[in-house]
Amino acid sequence: MAKFLYRVGRSAYAHRWRFIAVWLLVVVAAATAAMTLSKPTSTTFSIPGLESIETQEEMSSKFPGQEDQMEAPAGQVVLKAPEGKTLTDPEVSEQVTSLIDDLKTQPYLTGTETLVDPATAAAGMAQQLGEAKAAQQLPQEQIDADIAAMSPLSEDERTGLLDVTFDAESSMDIPAEDVEAFKEVVEKHESSDLEIAYSGNAFQTQELGGAAELIGIAVAALVLIITFGSFIAAGMPLITGVTGVGIGIAGVLAATSVTDTINSMTPTLASMIGLAVGIDYALFIVSRFRSELIKHVDGYDIAPAELAQRIKTLDRAERAHIAGMAVGKAGSAVVFAGLTVVIALTALSIINIPFLTAMALAAAVTVVIAVLVALTLLPAILGAFGTKVFAGRAPVVKAPDPENEAPTMGLKWVRQIRKRPVVFAGAVVVLLALLAIPAAQLRLAMPSDGSMKPGSPNRVAYEMIDEGFGPGRNAPMVALVEADGKNPEEAMGIFAQAATGLQDTDGVSNAQVAQVSEDGTAAQVMITPEVGATDERAAEVLENIRSGEEAFQSETGATYAVTGVSPIYEDISDRLSEVLIPYVAIVLALAFLLLMVVFRSILVPLVAALGFALSVAATFGITVGLWQEGWGGIVSDPQPIISFLPIMLIGLVFGLAMDYQVFLVSRMREGYVHGKTAHNAVSNGFKHGARVVTAAALIMISVFAAFMLMDEPFIKVMGFALAAAVFLDAFLVRMTLIPAVMFLLGDAAWKLPKWLDKILPRVDIEGETLVEIEDELWQKKQQSVDA
Repeated sequence: MAKFLYRVGRSAYAHRWRFIAVWLLVVVAAATAAMTLSKPTSTTFSIPGLESIETQEEMSSKFPGQEDQMEAPAGQVVLKAPEGKTLTDPEVSEQVTSLIDDLKTQPYLTGTETLVDPATAAAGMAQQLGEAKAAQQLPQEQIDADIAAMSPLSEDERTGLLDVTFDAESSMDIPAEDVEAFKEVVEKHESSDLEIAYSGNAFQTQELGGAAELIGIAVAALVLIITFGSFIAAGMPLITGVTGVGIGIAGVLAATSVTDTINSMTPTLASMIGLAVGIDYALFIVSRFRSELIKHVDGYDIAPAELAQRIKTLDRAERAHIAGMAVGKAGSAVVFAGLTVVIALTALSIINIPFLTAMALAAAVTVVIAVLVALTLLPAILGAFGTKVFAGRAPVVKAPDPENEAPTMGLKWVRQIRKRPVVFAGAVVVLLALLAIPAAQLRLAMPSDGSMKPGSPNRVAYEMIDEGFGPGRNAPMVALVEADGKNPEEAMGIFAQAATGLQDTDGVSNAQVAQVSEDGTAAQVMITPEVGATDERAAEVLENIRSGEEAFQSETGATYAVTGVSPIYEDISDRLSEVLIPYVAIVLALAFLLLMVVFRSILVPLVAALGFALSVAATFGITVGLWQEGWGGIVSDPQPIISFLPIMLIGLVFGLAMDYQVFLVSRMREGYVHGKTAHNAVSNGFKHGARVVTAAALIMISVFAAFMLMDEPFIKVMGFALAAAVFLDAFLVRMTLIPAVMFLLGDAAWKLPKWLDKILPRVDIEGETLVEIEDELWQKKQQSVDA
């Protein structure tokens, strides 16, 4: 592989304009596809095969024409009168009527002819339901409770609800301009006498912004300038990183035209991981190019001006060779590092969760693009700048080369670890174990209106409903009761029995028969729980309801199953929890095999995997403590952790952790196979890799942490968790625990049974085969000089 990558790098440098032209065409094609083919991303999270999903589909067949709650292009307007007033007061009622009249004129809404103010709607419902339920000989107390559970007007008459439906096939198909026009109408009618908010599928689209990426890039630029001491060299990884992530996101947006599984978070995650690895991979190659360049001109311990002068004496063929050597050596590590990330991400598809698979594959493709850009476009850009690559020196910054005689910070650090490896290893393990303790309290939930940014219309609407109608109104459930084979009269008795039994269930506030199918064999029982969607008891209430299904069937011969947005989200959380351990096992097994091939060792991959487990556990602990439990009041709005964060975090961070493992330990192995003692190889490899891995980690952290500035709470948590995980894994595990354990293992770290050594494929990640090319070129150069 090293020889192949050498030829790629040399060719890209020598034929720079051809390679740059090809990538420009790819950029233009991707941008054109994104602009012409992209459609709105999905706002739903669905998994086939779940009880709640299957029940939803069955209900759609029993009740034709009823829209899917997860995808309906609908929303709800929440109206609230100020303290001391009600919606029935003349001055408030007049404003409500004005709003409704305005909504009726909007061409993008459908069914507006049925819109009436909440007070009128509540009065009509009370009369209609009251008569129907009285005919069923229900007690008045039950009738009043049923009416209150369905009423669009709160008991104190301060809060009311209006249902609106957009003229679209689904929530994904609602044009953004229609949503904006609706918001303008609502804002126009807000006043001191009427507070208005809105929520629902129609208003959950996520707008893509670039502020987080720009901040991450700015911090990355600063780190790169300090690393290279050159403004031009610092710009190389930024150019290629942005190029790769731009192509990746454009591809994701274009793919929305052929699949509806691309969620609103997919482009953000692709951007997050693509930008981070794209800059890092280019950093590793530029750093190796600089090292090879200094080595080629014997530029150690000389002034920058003299070094620049020596570089200018190199002809294009020599510089192309140096670029080839950099890509051949560092590029091998980039390929295998990228491969570990791709393995970790694509393994998510095994779980068979469509939206998660789309997110993972989008991120994986972006990583592949980042690798290709680093291997081909980067050396071409280096060739375009020629001898000016490390020009534009930054003032003050020294950026010493690891080969200089003066010990670097990395060498000083690893020498301290070498003196006391047991102390350093033990301290890291104990610290990470303590930080992991709060992870036992991890509580998962899918994003809902109740977990959105405080002050946002969706969150305000959620809180207004919670206060006016009770928390359960935000988390309604539907039980589909089926009484096939029963006569209509007997079936009606069974439906009523189901409603009574459900209402008596612990955690249920109200249950009532809401609709009966035309053939009389099925009914929908509306269930209002006592708790909201984000309450930790929500899962318990759902379990209580489902626990009665078997007894109900035994007693009546009929069946019931529960669906609704809240049950669907709870089922998704459960599925994600169930597949977490199998997924981790698959990723660890595949990555272990890959690293065993790379390092020709059993213990090195094993220690790498165990260190990763520690860093991720500690990350979960810190994230739960701050964002869920609200430690120290740092987070003003503690919420359950989004359900797919653990599995995505493991997938992303495992790949990144193995990146640092490959880049750091491959230099150690390079020294060991070239004759250094085990301890000296660790020290020397760390000396070479510490500076660039530190820079890479800081770039990753800055890119991820910048996403904490986004408005979406779950993106904030994801950004924090990824940044914390990279910090813990890079600085505590890879740069402290790993060298400490390597010192303790000594030569045993590189042992591999002979039978296993024979069957494992050989890859040249250290660039051993490139020595032949270097020797051959050196001999030709000497012959030329002699002649």
